[in-house]
Order: sequence, then structure tokens, then C-alpha cells
Amino acid sequence: MADKPRLHLTKIAFGAQSYADLESWYANRRSPNLTTRYRPTKWEQCIGGSLFWIHQHNIVARSTILGFSETTDGRWSIDLDPRLVPVLPRPKRAHQGWRYLKGEPPRDLAEGEDIGDVLPGKMAGKLQRLGLI
Repeated sequence: MADKPRLHLTKIAFGAQSYADLESWYANRRSPNLTTRYRPTKWEQCIGGSLFWIHQHNIVARSTILGFSETTDGRWSIDLDPRLVPVLPRPKRAHQGWRYLKGEPPRDLAEGEDIGDVLPGKMAGKLQRLGLI
């Protein structure tokens, strides 16, 4: 029997005013883990996948999901690798909480590529709907 493909999650980088804010927030936390009310039903397939961060209507970075653990207050911790990896931005609508990522995940940025060299998310989304990008 073949292994099931890894699943990925998406989450809004709520409160981040810039990508630098997301990097700073992530670097300065005691733990990169996130807590959530409910563990994903397909949580086992998410281990080894990534949590992709959405900022200004673009997926901009990812964190590898190491596991899930229950907290003392009955919530769930999404245990993340402490390294934030920038990815090739892809338009993505905002949503509450986490969601499963549909389709292929965006690729990691190569050394020397800059996340600031892309169109703003709303504009890129409109151009994509028009078939121009």
C-alpha cells in the first residue's frame, strides 16, 4: 500500500504589517508552535508537511509541521520547526483559523531570491483570474 501524500495547512499571519513583522514575530517567540481549538481530522498526513503563512493575500512562507500535541487546557498545539522558510508568493484569499492547502504547494525561494519582488496579493489575484499571470 502506497503512503498517502503529505497534507499542508494555511494560516493568516494575523497582525503582521509586513513580511519582516512575520519574520520578527516568528524569531522572537519562545516557541514557534501554534494552538488551535481543534486538531485537523487528517492530522497524521500533515506531519512532515508544512504550515503556509498568508500575508497580504499571498502565501509567503512556510514552517514544517513536526507533530500535534494536546495542551493542558484541552486545545491542540501544532508543533512547528523553528525555521521560517520564504516561498515563491502565491495569491491566497484570507480565512479564519487554518485550512488545508489545495493543489501543489509553492516552492521555496532560492538563495538570493527576494520576496519583495512580487506583485501585491490583491493585484496578482485579479490578474490571475483574468488569465494574465
